[in-house]
Amino acid sequence: MRALPVFRDFTPSELKFVSSFKTGEMTAESGAVILSEGAHSAHLFTLLSGWAFRFKMLDDGRRQILNYLLPGDLVGLQGSVIGEMEHSVEALSPLVLCVFQRDRLDELFRNHPGLGFDVTWLASREERMLDDHLLSLGRRTALERAAYLLAFLHERAVSVGLGNGAVSIPLTQQHVADTLGLSIVHTNKTLRKLTNRGLIRWLGRSCEVLDAAELARIAGWEGLGERVRPLI
Repeated sequence: MRALPVFRDFTPSELKFVSSFKTGEMTAESGAVILSEGAHSAHLFTLLSGWAFRFKMLDDGRRQILNYLLPGDLVGLQGSVIGEMEHSVEALSPLVLCVFQRDRLDELFRNHPGLGFDVTWLASREERMLDDHLLSLGRRTALERAAYLLAFLHERAVSVGLGNGAVSIPLTQQHVADTLGLSIVHTNKTLRKLTNRGLIRWLGRSCEVLDAAELARIAGWEGLGERVRPLI
């Protein structure tokens, strides 16, 4: 992952610390819950491969998907700082996680201010993405919401080397419904409109984006605008 042009280079001292900060790697299958709301975790993770998502549940079982996690994203930072998770994280596909010692996070900030800034940058980036998601839920039409979500996931996937043309996103229509705040029936009708326009191809448990630029145009979304970003 360090070789991908989207990620900034480590200094030698940063690379040495991150190598010692890492305690191992963990794999998970699709559907596995990595972190649970209310739980305390001794670890912080970076997603190395695969897809995951963050979500919250209501008492009656209704689920709201908050955001999606792709390679290079930090997982569990909220629990590391606050003390317990206020959302859950589930694997959307088989994945590999890099495992860090949460109790050494203070050392990272104290001795490696560049890495400390990187962690802050990643948290700010997450806030920015959530702002866009909230705008979509509050003001976009159902068609615009779906177009935005798929354009957003496509751009994020391409940026970390998961495809250059058609990108297959491993999610079901239920995931889309739980992200956009729509019923499954309304979601199905909306995605069918995008399919009929030749913008996506639905493959059962995945969606192939065929025209990300037109999806972004429908949503009125200008893209992430990211250049080089940190990797922990």
